Amino acid sequence: MQSFFRFLLCLACVLSAGACSHHRIIPDDKLALIFHDAFLANAYLGTRNLAKDSLNVYEPIFARYGYTTQDVHYTIGNFSKRKSARLGDVVERAIDLLEAEGKFFNREVAVLDTVDNVALRAARRTLRADSLLRVRSLADTARVSFVFDVAPGEYEVRLRYLVDSLDLNTRGLRSQMWLERDDSSRVQTYTVSLRRLAEGTLSRKFSADSTHRRLRVHLLTFTDAPRRPSVSVRDLRITHTLPTGAAVEQLYEQQLGIRIFADEFFSAAAPKDTL
Repeated sequence: MQSFFRFLLCLACVLSAGACSHHRIIPDDKLALIFHDAFLANAYLGTRNLAKDSLNVYEPIFARYGYTTQDVHYTIGNFSKRKSARLGDVVERAIDLLEAEGKFFNREVAVLDTVDNVALRAARRTLRADSLLRVRSLADTARVSFVFDVAPGEYEVRLRYLVDSLDLNTRGLRSQMWLERDDSSRVQTYTVSLRRLAEGTLSRKFSADSTHRRLRVHLLTFTDAPRRPSVSVRDLRITHTLPTGAAVEQLYEQQLGIRIFADEFFSAAAPKDTL
C-alpha cells in the first residue's frame, strides 16, 4: 500500500504538467472506488506470475464508473493544485473499503471474482440480436429458427414474447432449443410452452464443450398440426461467453499499454537508497 501511495504521488507530478483541460475531474468518492478495484486487480495479477507488463485490466474498471484513462490521469495530476485535497485521503478511503470487505469475504476469492467478471464481460459476444420479430404466417416461422456452430463456453438465449388473440393454434405453441453433437444427438434439450394473451419471458443457458458442434434454437414450434400463428418476439439476444480461464487470457492479450498501475511505476516511485 505504501509503495502504491508513493507511486501515485510521483505520477501526479509527472502528469499534472501535460494534462488537458477538457478531461474530467473524478470526485474523490468515485476515485476511491476506482482505486479499490485497482488494488484487487493488482493483487490478482500478482498471483499469476506474469511478466511485468501493463495489462488491459484497468480500462474496464474506469469505464464501469463512467471515466476514461485520461480522466484518471488528469484527476491525479490535479491533486497538487487543490489546496484542501490530499491524494493520500482518497487512497486511505480505498484501503478502508478493502478492510471492511475483508470482514465478510475471503480476500483471495474477492480478487478472483472481480477480475474474472471483468474478463467474462469483455469476452461476451452477441451472436444474434433483434428488437422485434413478428410471426404472422407459417412461412414466418423460419425467421425465428437459428443454428449456430459452437465453441466451448456458455450460450444464453433471452427474449420476451406475446401470443396474441389472432393466433389460431388453440392447443398452444412451444419453443425448443438444444445443443447438438457431431452425430446429431441432442443434449441439454429445453422445451417450454408459450403462454397466450400475456407477455412472457424466456431465458436459457447452455454449457458447451469440445464435444458439441451446434446450438439449435427454434423459438416457435407447434404442439398439433400448425395453423396460422400470431406471435411477437421482442428483445431477442443470443450470446456466447468464453470459459473463465480463456476469457482472462484473452483479456491479457488485448492489452493497450495502460501503465498507471504497472509494476515498473512502483519501482520508479520507491525512495532510492542514499549513501
